[in-house]
Amino acid sequence: MRPTTVDAVIIEKGSILLVKRRIDPYRGLWAIPGGFVEEGETVEQAAAREAFEETGVRIKIKKLVGVYSDPKRDPRGTVSVAFIAKALSKEANGGDDAEEAKWFKLSEIPPLAFDHAKIINDVRRML
Repeated sequence: MRPTTVDAVIIEKGSILLVKRRIDPYRGLWAIPGGFVEEGETVEQAAAREAFEETGVRIKIKKLVGVYSDPKRDPRGTVSVAFIAKALSKEANGGDDAEEAKWFKLSEIPPLAFDHAKIINDVRRML
């Protein structure tokens, strides 16, 4: 069975919250906040926990974006469940395995890790 991860796409007023990865794979690249689902938690709980651990921002899950399972999306072989989320606070600080957390204008997104550009493009089509 492949490991399950979650991603929380947090978009507010034309900006998206991203984290700079502190660890490999893709150390130093920007990514959607997320991580592994722990035993005993739902994917929604995992997305909220990971977003808070990596950014210090509490979120509310709004909508499922999709399930991303291309074996090439992550060298660790993960399957990710991505959600659109609303930020319940704005001030972001990197934490856990995120070196930094920062709001970017949707028109100025830096190069991204994993398949996160695809996930964000899917979210844009949904908005």
